[in-house]
This record gives sequence, structure tokens and C-alpha cells, in this order.
Amino acid sequence: MTLEQKIQNDIMVAVARHGCTVFRSNAGTVQTKFGTVIKLAPKGWPDITGFRHRDGKMILIEVKNETGKLREDQIKFQKFIKNKPVLYGVCRSVEDAIELIESN
Repeated sequence: MTLEQKIQNDIMVAVARHGCTVFRSNAGTVQTKFGTVIKLAPKGWPDITGFRHRDGKMILIEVKNETGKLREDQIKFQKFIKNKPVLYGVCRSVEDAIELIESN
């Protein structure tokens, strides 16, 4: 089974080579070693965020491995974003991501 981190990295490299700018996005909260709580993106936010150069369309990619399942907060986000004018998808491979960014 492939680690999601490897799939994420491979997708980010491939998508960048296909005319997009993307970055890894973290969601939820973290606590620093000094006790400060930092709020990140909302829970359920996808793993990769970016845009397609040719038209500026936003890209949101939730990365899962071969057997990975969406958590409840990710399902809620998926329902929310479904009819918005962005490229959103659950991708399990580079091929899935390339297909997503080449759509619409």
C-alpha cells in the first residue's frame, strides 16, 4: 500500500509540471512547543490547494491511498464544494490528479 504522503508529493510535482501552482494545506489546529494554539485551514479542507495557470481556476485535491476513505468532515466539505466553480476531487494517483486538472 502506498503512503498518502508519497502520493501527495508525486501529485504536487506532476500537477506543477502541467501548468499549475499548488501547495500542501494543513487543516485543524496545532499546538506549538510554547503552548500557543494555531488555527489552520478548516477541518475537512483538502490536502492540496492551488490554481491552474491558464485560467486561474482553483484546484482542491483530497489525497487518499488505494483503500483510504473520507472522514465525516471531508464528506461535509465535498458536499459543500460540489457545485462551486472550482476543480475538486479525491485523487488516489497522479493520473487521477492530471485528469482532474485537465477537466473543465
